[in-house]
Amino acid sequence: MTTEKGRVLVLAAHPCPESFSQALHARVVETLTAQGWDVDDCDLYAEGFDPVLSETGRRGYHEEPANIAPVAEYVARLRAADAMVMVFPVWNFGYPAILKGFLDRVFLPGVSFKLVDGKVKPNLTHIKRLAAVTTYGGTRTRAFLAGDPPRHCVKRAVWHVCRPFKMRYLALYDMNRATDAKRAAFLEKVTREMEAF
Repeated sequence: MTTEKGRVLVLAAHPCPESFSQALHARVVETLTAQGWDVDDCDLYAEGFDPVLSETGRRGYHEEPANIAPVAEYVARLRAADAMVMVFPVWNFGYPAILKGFLDRVFLPGVSFKLVDGKVKPNLTHIKRLAAVTTYGGTRTRAFLAGDPPRHCVKRAVWHVCRPFKMRYLALYDMNRATDAKRAAFLEKVTREMEAF
């Protein structure tokens, strides 16, 4: 029998249920659940999350706590998490728009950070573990030459507002030419990492 380890928010961002990204998402949820985590499975497409930061939203961005009202449910879920796992494909060397929109609309002043004398101070320090599980169509070299923005955004920007003691970035590069064996091996790697999470 497993013991509950805390609550983990799994943010998934792929519109197609038959995709490899959704297979990774399912494996993450399955493995974390088996390990005793209380999994809050947030499939952004399935939930119909609106990623658009409107003019009104931008004008009220710094107005705490009123800025939270339009996304209060998601803020509550983020605040309840002890860990977070982001599962997404890399498109055009960036996040899918729905995931970028989640960060824009939910990682708000007073939620993910506080501005103190114009400097960002982390405000999600209750999130002790952070992981990203992702795929790239191109090779690691192509991503490196492009600066690999998603890797840096997760390992620097998202990490900064959480300051977790455990951080993992699991990436399968060159998906355009990945064999069944390569995808299966990556699924197993993700399983092992989530077992040790």
